[in-house]
Formats: sequence, structure tokens, C-alpha cells
Amino acid sequence: MRSECVLGAASDSGQEAPRDTWFLQGWKASRRFLIKGSVAGGAVYLVYDQELLGPSDKSQAALQKAGEVVPPAMYQFSQYVCQQTGLQIPQLPAPPKIYFPIRDSWNAGIMTVMSALSVAPSKAREYSKEGWEYVKARTK
Repeated sequence: MRSECVLGAASDSGQEAPRDTWFLQGWKASRRFLIKGSVAGGAVYLVYDQELLGPSDKSQAALQKAGEVVPPAMYQFSQYVCQQTGLQIPQLPAPPKIYFPIRDSWNAGIMTVMSALSVAPSKAREYSKEGWEYVKARTK
């Protein structure tokens, strides 16, 4: 009869195998951290490299470039998966052509955020004063 040594299992001699599970758990956690950190770092690099946080005309150009590059890449990937697995993936319809002016939305969003940040201190003071009056009225 053949027995295999498994972490935490008893061996033929009646002794337990060394318990290195803390090391394995630490390795799994660090591996997850490295993968997530690599994906986040790659995303930051991509944003920096494509200058997506720069002027809106460059962001518009990057979005247009992505719209032209992503569908053929997805098609090639689906063909590769079909070839490797033997599965048949149904052909998806072409994505609709959408014109979305980022410049208008970007500027409106920035103006809204900046407006909210500029009135935040006075609104906080106003709301805290109202809250204080409410508490004083309830405690009488």
C-alpha cells in the first residue's frame, strides 16, 4: 500500500507532516497582492502613456483609437478561443457608432465638482448650525 505525504496528514511512521501552511497562505496572499498591484500599475501606466488625464482632445483621440482597435482584437481573441477549445461562439452584431463629445461632458463635470468644492465649507457650516439648532430645540 502506497501513501502520499500531504501537508497536515499522517505519514506511515505515525508522525505528522510538517505544517508549513502559514507559509503557503502567506504566499497565496502575496501572489494576489502582486497580481492586483501589477494590474493597477499597468492601468496607471496606460493612463499616463496615453495622456488620458491631459487635454480633452487627446482623451477624445484615445477613445476613438480604442473604438477602432478593440472590436478587431475581440474578434481575433474569440477566433483563438474557438480554435483552441472547439467551441462555437456566435457572431455578435457590430457595436453601434456613438458620437460622444468628451470635451463638453468633461468641462461640465469639472465645473460641477469645483463648484461643489467651493461651497462645501459654507454648506458644512450652514448644516452644522441647523443641526445644532435642532438638537437644542429637542433637548428643551
